[in-house]
Amino acid sequence: MQRLPTGMRPSTLSERREFYGHEFDLRSVSEWIGERRGTMKLAMIPGRHTGIVVPKHAKDKDNVVIIDDWRTARDIRSYCLDYLPEGLYYDRNRYRDVTECARCDERKKNCSGCYNFIGQQLAFDLDPENVDCPVHGHIGEKLARGIGLLSFCMIEFRMIMRQARELYADLKEEYNEVGIVFSGRGFHVVVDDKEAYALTKEERTAIAKEMLRRYDIDEWITTGGSRLMRLPYSLNAIVSRKCILIDEEKELKGFDPRTSCLVLPAFARSA
Repeated sequence: MQRLPTGMRPSTLSERREFYGHEFDLRSVSEWIGERRGTMKLAMIPGRHTGIVVPKHAKDKDNVVIIDDWRTARDIRSYCLDYLPEGLYYDRNRYRDVTECARCDERKKNCSGCYNFIGQQLAFDLDPENVDCPVHGHIGEKLARGIGLLSFCMIEFRMIMRQARELYADLKEEYNEVGIVFSGRGFHVVVDDKEAYALTKEERTAIAKEMLRRYDIDEWITTGGSRLMRLPYSLNAIVSRKCILIDEEKELKGFDPRTSCLVLPAFARSA
């Protein structure tokens, strides 16, 4: 059973096609990529959580489809129009030449020890289902009652949004390049300072454990166990909401993913 706020639902294939064909903001995606062009992999998940997938790609429904031969935002859109993915992601690792990765037999096993590896973005993933809800209980209780892992209510959303603002403020005391991304359901707080990319696995683990004392983050994201984060300006087809950059944490005051025109794709606004 999935429990989502009013109006948030999985996107159909035709809605995904409409979004990537007419609404995917190529200029903003290009600006966000910036100097990362040629050093960053992308990835898609066709339909793992919704079960909605293009028939010709049904065999990859649950797989992570890596894109390491893209050159421009138009290339990214071409892949999306072919796969109509449930989710579009970027790899937080940075590589000297991403095309070298396509020829690597190790794939993702030993990236940190490779000559081609530059570093990894420091990131914190805050999802609303992770908080202890006064109505629905903690994550274990939710799962025991058959409430889906990706389910959440607006109480949980507002609690995690407050945590995202507080975490952002904490990180700004130590780092300069800190950003917030609305992921369609929760928030990603990311650090792009050069020294953050150079953190070791042990240092990331220590940071994650410290932050877990105060915030409901997904530990394996911060430690590097999972490297994928939703690409800004893409569609989160699990809930039919756009992923957006939050320019300042104060913009989160009063933010409502059910009604904000910033995150509603055109097909949701016309419904």
